[in-house]
Amino acid sequence: MTWPSKTSATWDDLTLRLVSSAAMTVVGAAGVILGGVWFQMLVVFVTAVMIWELWMMIRPDEPTKGMLLAALVASIMSGEMANGSHWGLVLFLVVPLIGASQLKTERKTFFAFALGIQIAGWGLVHFRMDYGFVWLIWLMLVVIVTDIFGYFAGKMLGGPKFWPTISPKKTWSGTIAGWIGAALIGICFMLFTNSGPWIVVFSVILSFAGQMGDIAESALKRRMGVKDSSTLIPGHGGLFDRFDALLGAALFLLLMADVFKLPGVVL
Repeated sequence: MTWPSKTSATWDDLTLRLVSSAAMTVVGAAGVILGGVWFQMLVVFVTAVMIWELWMMIRPDEPTKGMLLAALVASIMSGEMANGSHWGLVLFLVVPLIGASQLKTERKTFFAFALGIQIAGWGLVHFRMDYGFVWLIWLMLVVIVTDIFGYFAGKMLGGPKFWPTISPKKTWSGTIAGWIGAALIGICFMLFTNSGPWIVVFSVILSFAGQMGDIAESALKRRMGVKDSSTLIPGHGGLFDRFDALLGAALFLLLMADVFKLPGVVL
């Protein structure tokens, strides 16, 4: 295969992305495997940081308020996870409402994203608790493989853009490759768990939900005029940039778990 002359420029961020991804994978896998309070602390930390990044994209001139909102999110989520009552979820409205009240513009934007981030984080913890280790591994693998297949296909094949006004780098080739990768994950789980063939189709739908989470965050960044949510992760930007697809997938799976009774999946 003959590579285009701009190959080195096209792949110059690959090593940094791989190193950062490996580090995040190790930390995330440890949290998922350990479960319990360890996974809860990891989710609380990531959620709080994403709230801070969200605020900083909208009001970069007021970092102190962003830190206070992040601390409040961590406190509320920790208390809710310790309490375990679904009625306590109403407290997830506190930070979106307080944050929105401190803004003169983008109030609805902050409210919607802040609420979605918290609910998705809470959902991930409860998937681990209620449906077991395998379900969460499946969710994460679908999102990760979608991203990997999409990244490489988009770089190698290029082609028409998926939604150029929102995400100029995302191509149809990468999008479809992500669906194929998700289907392969579904096939693996169909073969090695008791999940059944439905998981293949569900994996592709979940992949699309994750891609829409990515698109939503891309739209937010374009609206705010920023390239990344922050610079915390070398080669990836911020935690919001890295976990936007997982947020979209988690919200979708949370909806499906509420509408349909998801069965336990075992190896």
